[in-house]
Amino acid sequence: MYSGSSVTGTRRLARFVPSLLAAFLILLFILVDTHPATAAPLSAVRVNAIPAFARKYGMPCSSCHLAWPMLSPFGQAFKDNGYQMGNDRDAPIFQNPAYWPVTFRMTTFFHRENETHAAVDVGSGTLNGEGNLTTHGFDWSGLDFHTGGTLAKNISFYVLPSSDNTGAFHFETVFARLDNVGGTSWLNIKLGKFELDNLLSEKRILTLTNVAGVYTNYHFQPLTEINSPGIIPFSFGIGDNQAGLEVMGHSKDDRTRYSVAVLSSNDGSPGLPTSRSYGAFLTASQAFQAGSLGLQRVGVFDYIGEWPTLYQFSQDGAGVAGTGIGNKSYYRAGLIGQFYIKKYDLTAMYFHSSDSAYLGTGTAAGTALPTGAKSPSWNGALFESHFTYNPQFILIQRVELVRMSQQALPIDPTNLYIPGVSVPSANYGNEDVYTFGFRYYPFISSRAGFAYHTEYAFSHQVGAAPITGRNQDFSSLLIGFDFAF
Repeated sequence: MYSGSSVTGTRRLARFVPSLLAAFLILLFILVDTHPATAAPLSAVRVNAIPAFARKYGMPCSSCHLAWPMLSPFGQAFKDNGYQMGNDRDAPIFQNPAYWPVTFRMTTFFHRENETHAAVDVGSGTLNGEGNLTTHGFDWSGLDFHTGGTLAKNISFYVLPSSDNTGAFHFETVFARLDNVGGTSWLNIKLGKFELDNLLSEKRILTLTNVAGVYTNYHFQPLTEINSPGIIPFSFGIGDNQAGLEVMGHSKDDRTRYSVAVLSSNDGSPGLPTSRSYGAFLTASQAFQAGSLGLQRVGVFDYIGEWPTLYQFSQDGAGVAGTGIGNKSYYRAGLIGQFYIKKYDLTAMYFHSSDSAYLGTGTAAGTALPTGAKSPSWNGALFESHFTYNPQFILIQRVELVRMSQQALPIDPTNLYIPGVSVPSANYGNEDVYTFGFRYYPFISSRAGFAYHTEYAFSHQVGAAPITGRNQDFSSLLIGFDFAF
């Protein structure tokens, strides 16, 4: 038996503990900071959550989210079905005319950023020295303006204008989808700019710091991939939304899933800025029930693409957009497992990636490669776990590791990195990222979402210091309010 007073006391304590922890971390990191604020913080990462769906169906956000914006298996099935429940509320014609499927999301916060061995000006020189850069203060994120749902039965859409924290907007997501083509869930066709069908969604990531607001393994590129004069800069991440056509299917219970997408090789940028080449993303997964432990899922993925290295035509010395040629290949492949044990869940991923030697050394096609150049390759691992104490409180932990298995240039331990010549070690560019945090949701409703968010992340990369070639560290602390309506 328990008394009403003990329950009230427990609830008060649950509300008080997150605030106490947050205040303690702020004081701790300000007190240990002995460096001047000499660097501007980066913009906060954008993530997806849309209470408009909860309002539409009269359900709390926790129906589709383990902890918003992270989806539950039910939420994943709802998304896969084109944001449809299979009832009268799916089509807009059955909705109250006053209903408008939109959600606004922002984050206000305190944060502290630190970068060791950053390139700085010393004396009369330009970027000829290194310094320890630290900044801290109060800030805000950009604005996400979500709208999505159904246009008619089995025709769905999603549009996300998103801004940085200065108010400069771009389209992060814009697509329309034909759902259940031919009356089967195995055929759904999407056209536009959208997130790749990653089981571990970067757009629904729970972490918000500048260090851990994206998955390192999704975006890692070797340090030798420099933007040499005269070539098209190579930048790609499977966490970035891409422009293309996706064919996706799933079983009725959403246990078996597949996706095949053909994408423009522009890393999601509008207007075809680089080339006329394409890439393909393929993924498949299978889920199974493990007794009372919960739903488990395993999957595979592979991105195979090409990137141009030079422009076919130029105007006034600048390459003509869309005329990139000299395509060179790259790929990102991996395995993923998502495992649930009651209130604990773990996502484990293995990555293997490789780029052409031309991309790895910043060399244009038709130009001789540096002596001894090879295609750089690397392996990665990710372990992300959550402990959901209750629907209102979740603990977050993540470890990411990247290990170079083959460098693009010969190894010369007697020298620092020399572009186009050599690297100092076999582990040059290896990276580790560690993240810890929690989110507390003081209420759960169908109208809005609010979370107290506290997070600390730290990254360490071998040899990344630009002048001395020392190891470089980044750390980020964020404490704030994450809200959506």
